[in-house]
Amino acid sequence: MTLIIHAPNVHQGGGRTLLLSVLEAAGNSPCIAILDERIELPQHFPPSMVVMRVPPTLAGRLIGEWQLQRLAGPEHTVLCFGNLPPLFCIAGRVRVFLQNRYLVGRCDLSIFPLRTRLRLIVERAWLRFRLTHRIQLLVQAPSMAREMEIEFGIQVRTVPFLPSHTFDDTLEIPRRFDFIYVASGEPHKNHRRLVEAWQLLASEGIYPTLCLTLDRGKDRRLLEWIESQSLEKCLRIENVGTVSRAELERLYRMSAALIYPSISESFGLPLLEAAKAGLPIIASELDYVRDVSVPEQTFDPNSAASIARAIRRYMDVAESVVQPLTPAAFLDAVNAQD
Repeated sequence: MTLIIHAPNVHQGGGRTLLLSVLEAAGNSPCIAILDERIELPQHFPPSMVVMRVPPTLAGRLIGEWQLQRLAGPEHTVLCFGNLPPLFCIAGRVRVFLQNRYLVGRCDLSIFPLRTRLRLIVERAWLRFRLTHRIQLLVQAPSMAREMEIEFGIQVRTVPFLPSHTFDDTLEIPRRFDFIYVASGEPHKNHRRLVEAWQLLASEGIYPTLCLTLDRGKDRRLLEWIESQSLEKCLRIENVGTVSRAELERLYRMSAALIYPSISESFGLPLLEAAKAGLPIIASELDYVRDVSVPEQTFDPNSAASIARAIRRYMDVAESVVQPLTPAAFLDAVNAQD
């Protein structure tokens, strides 16, 4: 049975990492891949795989859907790796690998720019309209499966997997960062709240080092804001830009802990990578975190103060708390001269 991997809209972030690992694993058996023309394939990629490219446009996406309908017969298994089922009816067995939590439930879309909100609204309608009981949904985390089953009333399979990569424990790399946050710059990744927490720590004379992996082109405005705040408050934040898998391994080795303030994830791949590298995890107290990791400290991702407190606890820095007055002392304060 031939496998068709349909991923016309996957080209960056954790989705790209997972897709490349699946393509590599599928290379020894009959396989056709319909891919976004922006994704770069490694040089050692299996030459036996048939690869078809589609441009990242509306017309290109429709062409990709038409190609899928034309290719898929009853003998094929179709793995839709881009969150959405086929737009047209096809004859093969269909598996949809869903990674985008914003397509499920009542997630707030107001944090996104208008263009992104409109795209997500269309994709939500696409998912609901085209999802049938003939299509099997695959997710990576139990909390995601529960949300999907409540939303659509169908059974969902939880099939977590990681790219085949082993961290080299023999590497001796000097420690450079107190914390690392591996994430792109989408609003739900919550970088602004994280930097606000660093500002609160700086106001108390605490200056931990933080490594970010933001893209200097796509995340330009966010980076400009972070750099201005860092200069104003003397924050020790360094952005290393997008990095390769080998460079990311070095960054994990150069860091003392992973901090992960994301508001919503379908899986949270860096949480597993950091645990594999032996890093302590300080993360949001949310289901997706507990699905895949046991964090050392947790916080409310919507509160910069909560993030800062978790950092203090991890660093074993004492925190002062409010000492209530007696009623008599309270009246003394009320009657005190200004």
